[in-house]
Amino acid sequence: MADKIRVGIVGATVTTGGSGWGANAHVPALASLPDYELVAVCTSREETAKASAEKFGARLAFHDIKDMVAHPDVDLVAVSVRVPWHYDLVMAGLRANKPVFCEWPLGANLKEAQEMNDLAQERKLATMVGLQARSDPTLQYAKELVEQGYIGEVLAANLSVMTGAQIVRGPGRIWQGERKNGANTMTIAGGHPLDALCFILGEFAEVTGRVSTRIKNWKHEDTGADFPVDSPDVVSIAGVLESGAEVSYQVASVPSSPSGTRYEIYGRDGTLVISGGGSANIGPNILYGAKGKDPLAEMPAPDKFKLVPEGTPAGPPRNVAQAYARAADAMQAGKMPDPDFAVAVTRHRLIDAIERSSETGRSIALK
Repeated sequence: MADKIRVGIVGATVTTGGSGWGANAHVPALASLPDYELVAVCTSREETAKASAEKFGARLAFHDIKDMVAHPDVDLVAVSVRVPWHYDLVMAGLRANKPVFCEWPLGANLKEAQEMNDLAQERKLATMVGLQARSDPTLQYAKELVEQGYIGEVLAANLSVMTGAQIVRGPGRIWQGERKNGANTMTIAGGHPLDALCFILGEFAEVTGRVSTRIKNWKHEDTGADFPVDSPDVVSIAGVLESGAEVSYQVASVPSSPSGTRYEIYGRDGTLVISGGGSANIGPNILYGAKGKDPLAEMPAPDKFKLVPEGTPAGPPRNVAQAYARAADAMQAGKMPDPDFAVAVTRHRLIDAIERSSETGRSIALK
């Protein structure tokens, strides 16, 4: 590789309807980091590729993913597009023997995610997945406190995620109403904080889940027509972690006054509470802690967990930049980044188990 990790991104597109996660999170994140350079942009059309490359300061523009991944000046391929397109684009990058950063969910289902991870491992390629809540300084600090025994043995945890329902959607988002596409309340609004819970406390040994669709129609923003929905919007689980801690969790997409994300972690010696906005992966997350009978008090994350330069934009770019920074440190040390595609497969497997539990009415063992 060159002195900087040269990134080619597919999905950073300038559009008249407003740009998406690639443009609003990845591009400013990369611009803030000294170890990276955005060199290429790939979109589906030549004119948008050129316009996007010019807008974002990339010197290369492509409208065919095969051309971008084959270019010798692209060290790392970043995929930030609709979930149903992840598989083909990621596999193209891996087949070109390039490391790949793919947004979460990795695949539209467990099978796709497993196949992507298998190829990456076969070719010994570094991979990254956009579960960037793991890179949030507050959540990293919470993990350290648990590991150091600040609250003693973890007995129980509760995770609540109440997010705003988007019932009227344009063509850029209404496709998420189809469950087969893999982008919904269970996988995204619930998947990010659920992964963060596992990052802090460890993996599940067993889960019992309920998955339902309570709002069965959306309105198409352009036509006003009803759009039938089968994507889940309420998910509840009870589970036990490998450590033995009992966990309850609910995520719901609600039309009015969502309360956001809240973690409660109870140990023999103390308690940790993490509260945030609508999304754990974006933040800002605030940590409170208490030992014994003491009242909860805010516990700001130490500076050692803050890896991005001053001036890195808040909101979506911040934790994406943190994730890129952690990945650069890992690769420079000859290690695999965290989280990688193997972590993504583990998370897809947990979501699959929740779905199977709901369908069968029984608990599912993860191991």
